[in-house]
Amino acid sequence: MEIPTPGLAFEQPIYELEARLQQLLRPENHRPGVEEEIRKLRRELAETMKHIYDHLSPWETVQVARHKDRPHSGDYLALVFDEFVELHGDRKFGDDRAVVCGFAKLDQRKVMVIGHEKGRTYKERTACYFGCAHPEGYRKALQKMRLAAKFDLPIICFIDTPGAYPGIGAEERGQAWAIAENMYEMSRLATPIICVIIGEGGSGGALGIGVGDRVAVLQHSWYSVISPEGCAGILWKSHEYAARAAGALRFTAKDLLDFGVIDTVLQEPLGGAHRDPHQMATRLKVYLVKTLRELSALDRTQLLQERYEKFRRMGVFLEDTAPTTADPTPT
Repeated sequence: MEIPTPGLAFEQPIYELEARLQQLLRPENHRPGVEEEIRKLRRELAETMKHIYDHLSPWETVQVARHKDRPHSGDYLALVFDEFVELHGDRKFGDDRAVVCGFAKLDQRKVMVIGHEKGRTYKERTACYFGCAHPEGYRKALQKMRLAAKFDLPIICFIDTPGAYPGIGAEERGQAWAIAENMYEMSRLATPIICVIIGEGGSGGALGIGVGDRVAVLQHSWYSVISPEGCAGILWKSHEYAARAAGALRFTAKDLLDFGVIDTVLQEPLGGAHRDPHQMATRLKVYLVKTLRELSALDRTQLLQERYEKFRRMGVFLEDTAPTTADPTPT
């Protein structure tokens, strides 16, 4: 049994129980009655893990979404798909490694996969700008999506970014325009599009590849107009209030489902996707195969109409129409 390296403060009780369990499993500690002790400890570990992860605060959810061992787009490409062939470049400026694109097979069906990539090592993270894409990344994604639509291939987008890259160079090369163009074009591509937030879904950086017929969120991911630190910096002029901002933003999977922003919440393995990437990948694959089957059965005109109506419904609300006291009759 491999114990993850401790990193999240609220998981400390879990690490302590795992350390005790690891100690009991050593051959030198074998003695009469140890099997029953191990069973009790495993039961306690499962109950503790379930209790902690069922009661995560919004800020703790952010921490889980940023966990260093959490599966990234590259991990799901290896675990869910076959025969992935990566495509590079935007034909204008360069190749942004924060966005990975390519052909793949999902259960013998050809698809186009597009996703944010953060990298694992510091060198990889630096090359990927920690998952913050430049305009060339979004232009690359749009070119590949248009190619998929041309050949009637479904598109699957994995979203995992704290936001688009905010540098001056990115702004000079048309960051806002690239994101806006992607959103506009994705709304009218005549092919099924599935978007899944697998970690962080921050601001326009997420929306740049986030317009789809179905939008799903992993249980311990978040999806918001701004990061907690960004919100805290604007409202309270300090990142120290990030936890408070996280609670105010209402960006957890449950909130998003209640607001109608997403269609599905994908349950993660006990203790989060970082504890069992293979099980999470299996659940993700089942969802993708099932959803693609449903979307592929729709006429393309109907598909586009439902996609349009889906996003037009967001933000609609009804004002209170409670009757008020009538004005007195003038004399």
